[in-house]
Amino acid sequence: MLKGIDQRLSAEIVHVLMLMGHGDDLVICDVNHPAATIAAATTYGKLVDMAGCDIPTAARAILSLMPLDTFVPAPITRMEVVDDPTGFQPVFSRMQAVADSAEGRRVGMQSLERFAFYAAARQSFAIIRTADSGPYGCFILKKGVIDLPELKVGPQP
Repeated sequence: MLKGIDQRLSAEIVHVLMLMGHGDDLVICDVNHPAATIAAATTYGKLVDMAGCDIPTAARAILSLMPLDTFVPAPITRMEVVDDPTGFQPVFSRMQAVADSAEGRRVGMQSLERFAFYAAARQSFAIIRTADSGPYGCFILKKGVIDLPELKVGPQP
């Protein structure tokens, strides 16, 4: 274990987050999502499991390390309810609360129709599957940047 890293984050998840760059997308999904099939088409190329976590718990842990993109109006995309584009699921508000808390601001969230969501998920960097039973616990998070101080090389005074 390392200091300051949520124990729910495996070494593989931390590795994936470190590999991602600004603008890369990360899918966090429930157990109903065809995650293994879609993960094969992602940049990372394989599914990452985050067993024992529901969507809000997984998102809270991930967002403790990963910033959301501030250069787009909606850095989170969720799957629409099938045949009811304005339909609401409780997981939507739970994800919104986690994201707002992690970022210290209101975070924009948009929705995509089911098959459009699957297509967008295939273009993502990686997919993390939680143990959440859903339904509609499928979110795409766009990674932002962290303003870091200049890295000094060589001997320091």
